[in-house]
Amino acid sequence: MLNSVNEIFRTFGASVVVPIIIFIIALLLRVKPRKAMMSAFYAGVGLTGFTWIISEFTPVITKVVRQMVNNTGIKLPVVDIGWEAGSLAAFGSTVGLTFFVFGLLVELLLFIFGVTKIFLPSNIWNNFGYMIWGTLAFYATHNYWLSLGLEFFMLLYSLILAEIQADRWSSYYGIENTTVDALHNIEQVVPAILLDPLWNLLGFNKVKMTPKDFKKKLGVFGEPITMGMILGLILGILGNLSSLGTMKAWGQITKVAVQLAAVMAIFPLITKVFAQAFTPLSAAIDEQQKKKTHAKQKDRYDKKRWFLAVDDGVGYGESATLISGIILIPIMVLMAFILPGNKTLPVVDLIAIPYMVESIVAITKGNILKVIATGVVWFSLGLYAASWLGPIYTGAVTHYGVAIPTGVVMVTSFNLVARPLNALVFAAFISENPLWITLAIIIYLVLLFGLRKYRPQIWRYLNKMAAKNA
Repeated sequence: MLNSVNEIFRTFGASVVVPIIIFIIALLLRVKPRKAMMSAFYAGVGLTGFTWIISEFTPVITKVVRQMVNNTGIKLPVVDIGWEAGSLAAFGSTVGLTFFVFGLLVELLLFIFGVTKIFLPSNIWNNFGYMIWGTLAFYATHNYWLSLGLEFFMLLYSLILAEIQADRWSSYYGIENTTVDALHNIEQVVPAILLDPLWNLLGFNKVKMTPKDFKKKLGVFGEPITMGMILGLILGILGNLSSLGTMKAWGQITKVAVQLAAVMAIFPLITKVFAQAFTPLSAAIDEQQKKKTHAKQKDRYDKKRWFLAVDDGVGYGESATLISGIILIPIMVLMAFILPGNKTLPVVDLIAIPYMVESIVAITKGNILKVIATGVVWFSLGLYAASWLGPIYTGAVTHYGVAIPTGVVMVTSFNLVARPLNALVFAAFISENPLWITLAIIIYLVLLFGLRKYRPQIWRYLNKMAAKNA
């Protein structure tokens, strides 16, 4: 059964499976069949567009980053080869596939019984984010039930974080009653909230660094396309510092600039197409909530308000998200070199940084300075997490059939594994120490109790913090 499910998903892929799921959910929400069908089509087209752009742009950025690395002469033993290898390993392990099959049922039950207000099955494709950690745990401990328990525990606390940020995320990205919950990108809610008061003390909230401010102050140079061109030139020059006197170098530099400008222009268009898949569903949720409360207008702080989980691609193309992510690419390469004791070199997954900062962008109301500062702190800690997990991750992905590039000692995924909070929970479980595991569970229960009782107050606090940004 598990192998059959794996074969189905590998054969049809996200661009086919996700639209089918969205179509079914839309019908369950009583969306008219025609609109439900169009929602499914928009989802398939949007996901396909994301795949095309990312697959074309990833080799460009990867090549420039590798040149930047070669120019320094520094070698790090744990090399980021991208999240795809982790995904293949997750779907190739029995403990991973078990979660994929039964996780859907658990996600439905958690929603039905009110443990969470996030309807996660609509974003089932990203379940591999939980599956990879279970796969790593099983490789490290050979304890099947412990590894499966880790996957479900990570599901539980990720739903808490998704619900905490839900009001801010849906408000900022403009699709009501939606949020993201991919495990590899949701934990950034923690540093976004914890570090925000510190950035305010330093006056970051008064610095006008949003796409609108750039347009107002810089004119044509503040346009996303122009900024993409400028950032592309900077990245290209950094990758060709040793050969700036050659025509070949400037050929690559200008190509990177144009391609990055194209990404800044095209990605928002694809994002709008993808977002249309969820608009009818969002409206249907709104209508149902109004009927339940017998109110003419919705109350955004209503304790019964629930959210549809959507793919992170919905927010990737937003200007502040893209700009912050692109700026962080060379910064994180630099941090990898200067951090004492770090063994990880981020490469392929650097293009995924815009996905990784979405929660930070939403919580800080698009304050690019805060996003970059938070990203530097948290992703630097993530490099240490990936360094520690290097041997385990390498062993797991090779065990489940993923080939390691020639000349590479160990591999990782900057997007999946460079996660301080997830690594901490992982460490507690693979220790097989009842004390640490129990402590993790107690912390979760306290957070769940606080969320269920004080959710309106939490959301009001986050909106108040967001409003402080210029």
